[in-house]
Amino acid sequence: MSTPFVLRYIAEGEHQMQDFKMRIDDARKIARTLSAFANTDGGRLLIGVKDNGNISGVNADEELHMIQSAAELYCKPKITFKSQAWKVENRTVLEINIPASDHKPHIACDEENQWKPYIRLNDKTLPAPAVLLEVWRGIDTDRSQRYFHTEKEKRIFDLLQEQPGLSFSQLVRKTALPKNILVKLLARFIRWDLIVMEFDQDKAIYKLK
Repeated sequence: MSTPFVLRYIAEGEHQMQDFKMRIDDARKIARTLSAFANTDGGRLLIGVKDNGNISGVNADEELHMIQSAAELYCKPKITFKSQAWKVENRTVLEINIPASDHKPHIACDEENQWKPYIRLNDKTLPAPAVLLEVWRGIDTDRSQRYFHTEKEKRIFDLLQEQPGLSFSQLVRKTALPKNILVKLLARFIRWDLIVMEFDQDKAIYKLK
């Protein structure tokens, strides 16, 4: 790869698989971004680039140390990444590549020492919905018995047939189910490919598949 490829990346702007950072001031804060990339589709972090795409440059060794701290100390399980420093316009841009993980969820420690999972949605890093966290936790569950008989399950399906695209809070209100029960049922149906989770703006919504 040569410098023109880095400039091409910068020209793309920030998106679901790319984020710009002028520099890393807080390892815990950047841990959220690493977690989000690993939990979603993977991504590329360009450090030494402002939000508007202007190149500010960084000390690559110092920034790499912060990334390593974030990935190893403030992410569980720790996140693997590859790094490469590039000279662009006589300034250094540090490229960090985070692959999509096979060991989701990766949780990150925030400034209040709370451990949470994050996802990447468009150009934003957001807390992962509780339903998605339950999907990850049960991803290896036996999927052979894809049927349901309970009134609670039927209530969800009937409602989504009548009103597709409901949010979790709407489903709680309309089904009158406890949140913890609804989380488990929605996650089970997602794993069974019976319903899908999509996003409208920053809000998760649920539809029959």
